[in-house]
Amino acid sequence: MKYFEDIQMENLPGKHLDPDTVFHFSCHPKIGCFNRCCRNLNLFLHPYDVLRLRKALGIPSDDFLEGYVDVVLRDETYFPDVLLKMADEKEKPCVFLSPSGCTVYAHRPHTCRLYPLEQGRFFDATTGETRLVHFLRPFEFCLGPLEKASWTPKTWSEDQKADLYNEMTILWSDLKRLFRENPWGEAGLSSPKGKMAFMAVYNIDRFREFVFGSSFLKRYLIAPAVVKQIQKEDIELLKFGFDWVKYLVWGIPGPHFKTGSG
Repeated sequence: MKYFEDIQMENLPGKHLDPDTVFHFSCHPKIGCFNRCCRNLNLFLHPYDVLRLRKALGIPSDDFLEGYVDVVLRDETYFPDVLLKMADEKEKPCVFLSPSGCTVYAHRPHTCRLYPLEQGRFFDATTGETRLVHFLRPFEFCLGPLEKASWTPKTWSEDQKADLYNEMTILWSDLKRLFRENPWGEAGLSSPKGKMAFMAVYNIDRFREFVFGSSFLKRYLIAPAVVKQIQKEDIELLKFGFDWVKYLVWGIPGPHFKTGSG
């Protein structure tokens, strides 16, 4: 998910869709372009994508990060992104692609889930408010828009079970937006804070070990009910991690971290 600021909507790529705008799309094994969109991709994964895929594969976060992604730093940000590796084959297919489709379909990433839509947050400088925006951006070869099935951005998101992904990606984009400025100084991302922030965002298993196996809960006074929740629930721990990174790096207080704590 991207933030758009001080830019005219008509200058952005794709067709802007209002919440009730109808578009046509369907994807199925009988369509001529089936699986073609799952090749030679620059597919950036959001933190919740990483959490879900590691769960789908039944492997620790360390193994997923080591075996399935490349960690990259893009010019417009001071926090790394993770890029899904493609298979080392001629057409560079997604590592999760099979002849019959996606092998992790129930846990597919947010970008795949919303396709052919792209979702972002638009900052209106005149009102100081942000709102979700959607763009229709199918690949040129995609035949899906020629199908009869009709949707709006809302009904498509519901059909693709993307609502929780939307929620988690919005939380992530609010945090990621802060990293347009450099918080690390000369130490860079290799600083202790940089390493801990990456852990909290992308390595849920290591972060849980850190919270419950170090002096973390002595340093920060976290409500017992919250402690119990984050010990068992990955989603709540990831939200907790976002909150902690804001406080750790930027000093921004949140529900669990107040000014002067720690």
